[in-house]
Amino acid sequence: MNEVRRFNAGDLPWLGLFIAAGLIVGGWLLGSQIKATRLADRYVTVKGLVERTVKSDLAIWPLSYKEAGDVLSQVYDKSEADKHVIVDFLKQQGIQPAEIELGSIQVVDNQATEYGGPNRPPHRYIITQEIAVRSGRVEQIAAAAQKIMLLVQKGIVLNGNGQVTYKFNGLNSIKPDMITEATRTARAAADRFASDSGSKVGSIRQANQGVFSILPADQGSDTSEPGEYGGGDQGADSSLMKKIRVVTTVQYYLDK
Repeated sequence: MNEVRRFNAGDLPWLGLFIAAGLIVGGWLLGSQIKATRLADRYVTVKGLVERTVKSDLAIWPLSYKEAGDVLSQVYDKSEADKHVIVDFLKQQGIQPAEIELGSIQVVDNQATEYGGPNRPPHRYIITQEIAVRSGRVEQIAAAAQKIMLLVQKGIVLNGNGQVTYKFNGLNSIKPDMITEATRTARAAADRFASDSGSKVGSIRQANQGVFSILPADQGSDTSEPGEYGGGDQGADSSLMKKIRVVTTVQYYLDK
């Protein structure tokens, strides 16, 4: 048979102490939770923008051309003659042989296609070849591209506009310093906001180091993320000078 514990008068003071201690601990925990909740509701979101202007370190210049005719050997000879004219032109502009890449020759026989009819091209054979220039001497390539009309004067008709593409491959070397500077800029913005509102900046609540984008050097500045205004890198490939841009977003707690 189970025995029932009975409290006597001497146990009442101890019971009161236990109840009081429980109330104190419970009140402290509740107060801490309320304080933490209020602290979590007080924060500021700021952005740090950093931009640097750099010069491209790689130029890629595609020069594609084609010849057409009805006698394959004649079309090939004309294509080879065009190739020598283009290569000689490039060498005259100071471009080194190691910077010139000859692409494969593509031959199309229009009479070999399955469908012909009245819309068949006027010539049977079309030979296309691409010559590409790849060089780290970007200013030299930019100057040569300005003289493209010399090829037109020699009877060379290029496919497309022969526009040079400029690349910057040194992004990794400047990333750490730019992130540090952007974070410092974001903290300064938070300090100004906190000072105006009578608060103090606390610890970081959340941070995003941002996405690097490469833009034309003459593009205007803003603090939007690359995805917010349409991709970030559009048009940068045609610009010799580029703008490297990063926007960091940081949330700081605000203390009284």
